[in-house]
Amino acid sequence: MIVIDNIIIEDDIIHSMFNCDLKKCKGACCTFPGEFGAPLLNEEISIIESLLPFLIEYLPEKAREIININGFYQGKENFYSTQCINNKDCVFVYYDEDVAKCTLEKAYHEKNTGWRKPLSCHLFPIRVKYHSQLLLHYEKIPECIPGIIKGYRDKIYLTDSLKEALIRAFGENWFEKVKKLTGNSI
Repeated sequence: MIVIDNIIIEDDIIHSMFNCDLKKCKGACCTFPGEFGAPLLNEEISIIESLLPFLIEYLPEKAREIININGFYQGKENFYSTQCINNKDCVFVYYDEDVAKCTLEKAYHEKNTGWRKPLSCHLFPIRVKYHSQLLLHYEKIPECIPGIIKGYRDKIYLTDSLKEALIRAFGENWFEKVKKLTGNSI
């Protein structure tokens, strides 16, 4: 492990190759079985609430029903997450053929909103854990094996693949320190 600006980074994050292969994983990170969806930061609740009017057109009917009845999030302060549909799909999932995609991200790419998606989603497969210090953990799941294979094939490190998300989370100066320390290309 290394520490940069009081953030602990697991070695696997620095040395692993990864480049998401959405065509092969089918958006599995948006459809994990369980009662909790994507982790949300406290401040993301009000951001998403303000975006809901722009997202309605993208949401499948079942998601609209759940949001109307239960809202889009659950939990309590510092432990919020998105709602799930049938303990699987995040409430913001829509399907493009057989690939799960994010309505928040779709609205962003179509320039209907200026906010991309929750930070936890943007950083995946890196997870942020809070102990006595901030810890970045590489969550290895079988569904992401195609991303690992593509990373090796394309010679892309996990940190390069997630550059935009890491800069969003920790700043450009922090990201540059990570790259200098590891010697990986930017």
